[in-house]
Amino acid sequence: MMRLAKVLHSKGFHITFVNTEFNHRRLIRSKGLDYLKGLHDFRFETIPDRLPHSNRDATQDVPALCDSTRKNCLAPFKELLLKLNSSSKVPLVTCIDSDGVMSFAIKAGEELGIPEVQFWTASVCGFMGYVYSIELVKRGILPFEAT
Repeated sequence: MMRLAKVLHSKGFHITFVNTEFNHRRLIRSKGLDYLKGLHDFRFETIPDRLPHSNRDATQDVPALCDSTRKNCLAPFKELLLKLNSSSKVPLVTCIDSDGVMSFAIKAGEELGIPEVQFWTASVCGFMGYVYSIELVKRGILPFEAT
């Protein structure tokens, strides 16, 4: 998503990059504070996800991560969009580009009348697993048996 944001920015788009608090902490931990280097025109915002601050590996519990995102991110994301659109310091939000797992962005866009585009940023392997998951269940390959 960051690469897409950089391309859009190079074409004159104003970019506000929104992460959940958990993902923002992970980004800082992995890249350090230099991750903003060269992105001086970007605006970075975070929204709460209600994941525990101490759980560094919460993404390993994918159902908990998805559940937390689904339950907790819509309201703060809408509040952020309203705040941005009421500020004279930044251009109006005219389009939301979001990761395919952030379905709350669709609803926020619909409710606020802002077009929303979803991108699936998973690897080819992850995408193929998603595409063929029903077939894998039909063949009895999924779900895996507990060992």
